[in-house]
Amino acid sequence: MGLFGNTQAPLVGVDISSTAIKLLQLSQSGGRYRVEHYAVEPLPSNAVVEKSIVEVEAVGDAIKRAVSRSGTRAKHAAAAVAGSAVITKLITMPANLDEDALEDQIQYDAAQYIPYPIDEVSMDVEAFAMENAFRLIADQLSVPKDGLVALVDVGATVTTLNVLRDQRSIYTREQTFGGKQLTDEVMRRYGLNYEEAGLAKRQGGLPESYEVEVLEPFKEAMVQQISRLLQFFYAGSEFNRVDQIVLAGGCASIAGMAGMIEEQLGVPTLIANPLANMSLGPRVQANALAQDAPALMIACGLALRSFD
Repeated sequence: MGLFGNTQAPLVGVDISSTAIKLLQLSQSGGRYRVEHYAVEPLPSNAVVEKSIVEVEAVGDAIKRAVSRSGTRAKHAAAAVAGSAVITKLITMPANLDEDALEDQIQYDAAQYIPYPIDEVSMDVEAFAMENAFRLIADQLSVPKDGLVALVDVGATVTTLNVLRDQRSIYTREQTFGGKQLTDEVMRRYGLNYEEAGLAKRQGGLPESYEVEVLEPFKEAMVQQISRLLQFFYAGSEFNRVDQIVLAGGCASIAGMAGMIEEQLGVPTLIANPLANMSLGPRVQANALAQDAPALMIACGLALRSFD
């Protein structure tokens, strides 16, 4: 299969985050996508640390459980490496090259920068996967032509800002902050272990004091972190504002989060749902998928590689 060849076999997008395996498989018919299989499988504490897999067997077992729960029978998967582990280089080429010539040129240029045999390099990059999925939410946005959209992914341990213009990334930055800080505080305050705290966050059952004493301070900290990321962008660019914020990642599902960001930062904010216009396969539970959708941006971008 060439560099631009269509992937014939079904492809599963697998996002390995610090706290969970996120798996998504899509199909396409009549120009519309369909969610065929998906699963979110929690990982043990510290199995993945700072985007690096520490406990290979634990991660492998979680992937097996996710595959089993999702019901997929696909044998091929697309995964991604973190932006912090990537060097990105733009290569300018003539616009009149046909696909064969373009592929030859990319293979040649890539060989100059990648210290591995090119046929052994096939992983995606998280930022590119996010950009790939972003086009699915473009029609949900209310930005002017050439407007700037700040896609903020708040994961378990890392928050990533990706600023896009015309659906293309022009700036990316990561900083250490995420939902694990909320989990750690729940563990400390209520004497729960890691698994219990994660479950309590998702399903409730915590004391009434949780909302005011734990959740609200975390939400305030999250707004501050997003504001800080935007300030870094403004300081290093010609821009002094963005037109819209799109909130993704597991923390995007926290009730009232988008409203708080919009109120405090003065920028229209919406929750990312790249699956909003997709039909669902018989094994997919709509309610669960709606809850998980903001955290599935990377998995979705990877799953879309089936149709490249």
